[in-house]
Amino acid sequence: MVLCSIASGSSGNCIFAGSDHTGLLVDVGISGKRMDGGLHEIGRKGKELDGILITHEHADHISGLGVVSRKYGIPIYATKGTIEAILSSKSVGEIPKGLFHEIEPEQEFVIGDITVSPFAISHDAAQPTGYLLRHGRKSMAVATDLGTYSSRLVEKLQRLDVLLLEANHDVRMLQAGRYPYYLKRRIMGEKGHLSNEMAGQLLSELLHDNFKAVLLGHLSEENNYERLAYETVRLEIDMADNSYKAKDFPIHIAKRHAVSDVLEF
Repeated sequence: MVLCSIASGSSGNCIFAGSDHTGLLVDVGISGKRMDGGLHEIGRKGKELDGILITHEHADHISGLGVVSRKYGIPIYATKGTIEAILSSKSVGEIPKGLFHEIEPEQEFVIGDITVSPFAISHDAAQPTGYLLRHGRKSMAVATDLGTYSSRLVEKLQRLDVLLLEANHDVRMLQAGRYPYYLKRRIMGEKGHLSNEMAGQLLSELLHDNFKAVLLGHLSEENNYERLAYETVRLEIDMADNSYKAKDFPIHIAKRHAVSDVLEF
């Protein structure tokens, strides 16, 4: 399996996930040109994609969806609430309704040789989801835009090989920053975004002997920076009440304007 971030952050998100025979995107919050360029860098093509999994309808996750779907006719998978929100949005343009496939959280479906398991997340959107993908005995998940996490989500994400996990902000930078009060409350609220500390705490509950790597994503440009996210998550893992340390596995950063490392496993 392969996981790679083409773009990640508040200005646009697009993740490639797949196997040797199946290619999927999680969100298209960037231009079609950027998406095509990112896929080209990792030896993939837009016309070969088998599906687009949409987490929710915010612009940084769907801004390029209309162009890409019309160009390539790729099936789009999303919850009913998300589909309705996309269809009511004027920013994506016309999307052929036949491309939409309605899904339900916790109900698995298959695209090519990959089993997709959507899971509900806490975020201020219509009906947002994350995605867990399986191919044979290998599994990976994309979990961003989490205001908080529950024991149910922790249970869902056990035994993963690779995880793309949100590390959106540093709490102190956000509190001292220039954002208005209401926006700070939204980001730190239970339907906002996961802080670096909470990302490290969640990751600490998911580690196991065969865990391969984590890719930290959706970093705030205003209230975070790569080294801070990396070191904070490392510290949380090292302080956690388990037998694992941050040095036991690679921690990668999904970049805002560049393709990330390709995680193959």
